[in-house]
This record gives sequence, C-alpha cells and structure tokens, in this order.
Amino acid sequence: MTTYDFTLKFAVPGDLGMETLESLLFEAGCDDALIGVGLKGRLALEFSREAVSAQQAITSAMADVKRAIPQARLIEVGPDLVGVTDIAELLDFTRQNMRKLLQTHLATFPLPLHEGRASLWHLAEVLDWFQTHQRRKIDDALHEVAQTSMQANVARESRRVPAEHIRHFDDALVS
Repeated sequence: MTTYDFTLKFAVPGDLGMETLESLLFEAGCDDALIGVGLKGRLALEFSREAVSAQQAITSAMADVKRAIPQARLIEVGPDLVGVTDIAELLDFTRQNMRKLLQTHLATFPLPLHEGRASLWHLAEVLDWFQTHQRRKIDDALHEVAQTSMQANVARESRRVPAEHIRHFDDALVS
C-alpha cells in the first residue's frame, strides 16, 4: 500500500456548519483528511490516504464524501492545475529558475491549459516533461496522483459538454 496525498474540493449546502461537516465526514471514513471551509458552501479536503493505487485512493475518498454529504458536487481534484510558482515549489526550484527553464525550452515544454498573466498547466504533463527532458526523478506517488487528478478533472468537465460537440473539436484538433 502507498500513501497518496491529494485534495478534493466540493460545493456543499451553505447551511452546514463546520462541526456538522466534520462529524458527517468522520463518520463516513474521511478521518484521513484535513477539512477546510473558506467560502460559505465550499469544502476542501486534503487527504493522505493509503491505497493500492491513486485511482482507488481518490475514488474511495469521493465516495466517502458523497456518502457523508449526498448533495456535494465535485469542483476539482488536485494536484492538477499548476502555475510557475507551484511547479517551482514542487520541484524545489526558485520561481525565477523555473521561468528561465520554461523560456529556454518553449518548443518542448507542455502547452499550458490556460495562457495569460498566470498560465496554468496540468501537473502530470509537466512531471512527464521533467522525467523525459530533464532526466529528473519524480516521486512515483506524486506522479500517479497528478495523472489521476487530471483524468478526474477532465472527465468531470467533459460530462458538461454534449458528446457531439466533443467529436467536432476532436476532428478539428486532429486535422
């Protein structure tokens, strides 16, 4: 068994207080998570869960949360979306060194999911790049969690778009 560290963020009914949330989640098996509520109606859980795979850890945690709070709606699984600062911190670089590395390897570095003032990448793609192009050793559990988080987020988003629209874009992306 491996211990996987990940975050689940949910939209929950705003009338549930912190004590109620803690009690419901603990009873449902989320005793391996730190619970955070910042905005009313939002819940973040930082899990450190033992499982045979990251997928099992994440899906079992999601099921536990849904059992505790049936109205909970998944917002995001992490770690997935990261900026330059996040990447630098995870890989023990300075932000400046990370930015320089990115500029030096623009042709091979993964394309961002969002490009702008604060660009965002899928962590799994960035970790793959570091393993392949920089020969950097990446923690296996982190890599597996990043891949599973990305898959969960992409699956969640794709459910919001009709399948025929996805096929049209798939065709356009291939040509």
